[in-house]
Amino acid sequence: MGRAPWIGTSQAAEDEAAIAAAIAKTDVAHLTHRVFPTLSGGEKARVSLARILAQGTRIVMLDEPTAALDLRHQEEVLQIARAIALQGHAVIVVLHDLSLAAAYADTIAMIDHGQLAATGKPDQVLTERRIEEIYGTSVRIIADPDTQRPVVLPRREL
Repeated sequence: MGRAPWIGTSQAAEDEAAIAAAIAKTDVAHLTHRVFPTLSGGEKARVSLARILAQGTRIVMLDEPTAALDLRHQEEVLQIARAIALQGHAVIVVLHDLSLAAAYADTIAMIDHGQLAATGKPDQVLTERRIEEIYGTSVRIIADPDTQRPVVLPRREL
């Protein structure tokens, strides 16, 4: 399905190679014998990403691509998105996990009640005060010891 936009064009000759590369990149070869409705939520998310990658578009838009994924696959999906961006493609990812967004995004846009509340580099946008105002919960921001990118931790009383 990911190659449907190229049917009848000169790009159609690249279908098999594009599909094989997308399957390999998303580690879903073991799922190719199954039909989509039988897949788990995480498997569907990874297969959907493969379908998007097979399209070979200059702009990639991902809406909550990590929502149904375990930790390893969350990281792999965002590493793939980052690699696509580094190849010069525009990549737009919607995430509710602020720490994941901070770990991989060059620019973050925060939305509050449908309005753009802030945009900029993760360390500029993700402030304790702004997150508390938008999400209504107190957080602590620390720097990841490996990357120095922000990590958002909810303040909890147990």
